[in-house]
Amino acid sequence: MKLTLERSALLTGLSHVQSVVERRNTIPILSNVLMGADGGRLTLVATDLDIEVSESVDASVDAPGQVTAPAHTLYDIVRKLPDGAQVQLTINDDDRLDIDAGPAHFTLPLLPSGDFPKMTADGFTHDFTLPASELSRLIDKTRFAISTEETRYYLNGIYLHSKDGLLRAVATDGHRLALAEQTLPAGSDGMPGVIIPRKTIAELRKLIDGTNADVSVAVSESKIRFTTGTVVLTSKLIDGTFPDYERVIPRTNTKELVLDNKVFASAVDRVQTISAEKSRSVKLSLTDSNLALSVNNPESGQAREDLPVNYDDEALEIGFNAKYLLDVAGQIEGQDATFMLESASSPALVTDSDDDQALFVLMPLRV
Repeated sequence: MKLTLERSALLTGLSHVQSVVERRNTIPILSNVLMGADGGRLTLVATDLDIEVSESVDASVDAPGQVTAPAHTLYDIVRKLPDGAQVQLTINDDDRLDIDAGPAHFTLPLLPSGDFPKMTADGFTHDFTLPASELSRLIDKTRFAISTEETRYYLNGIYLHSKDGLLRAVATDGHRLALAEQTLPAGSDGMPGVIIPRKTIAELRKLIDGTNADVSVAVSESKIRFTTGTVVLTSKLIDGTFPDYERVIPRTNTKELVLDNKVFASAVDRVQTISAEKSRSVKLSLTDSNLALSVNNPESGQAREDLPVNYDDEALEIGFNAKYLLDVAGQIEGQDATFMLESASSPALVTDSDDDQALFVLMPLRV
């Protein structure tokens, strides 16, 4: 194998695939990136056995071939080469990879390409296309609520499914729930409900960050594939049953609190400064047109801040985790957030004045 390509093209391709590679691997080949050169293209593939990312870039191929090289080391080398450099990749007589760029020369060890695991990508039953901005919105509105508790593995991802003519994304950790939906794209009707793992979501979000291109999505019972431009991400799905989340969305809460979201978030951030690190609880005390945020921590003191709000129901005191409040506030696009409340022990429903296709549920804390 021998080829030459521009440093920025190689760096972009490596940046997309190498982040899948775990820093510590018990299987040496998984630390490597598979490189295949043929027909004026260099194809790069990396995997952790659960996720596979591939990308092809333009290259001047003098001798086709296929090898695997250490992914992170190769990425670091290319990242440190000067802008505009022409990079030559060659397999030398010792079956090692020579990397030449101007006066810089590196040699890396290789492992046989035949040992590199390939993820099968067949059996997809539904294909549809989404603009990257719409897919980003579904991810951003929900991923903060993904559980990190490994024992409840079926909550360790975003549940993507079709519902009543809409494509819906849901995530919950049992303490809060986030839901976002949009018009059902052509080809997705009747798709199986799938749980996309947390790591896959993170990698996908990086791949589509800042682009307005379309993303093709293919779904089967066990895998999902995202394609945008020359990048393809294929991932296994979480094999589990997502809980009946509709049961925890309050539909009959009658006490309406409307507040300026940015003002509220800033106040929560201030008073939570002295909250106990473990619970981060903040008490919301509601009276006519006033919200008092307070924290009482025997070890570090007290804090209170009053805000003018739209509220004209009976007085109510309810507590929430401050971080969870800030997470939800960070997803509110409009000026106002609306809290529908019922009692100190009932979950709160939060909606966005500018987005009627998203909602959030917060479980209260005792304060």
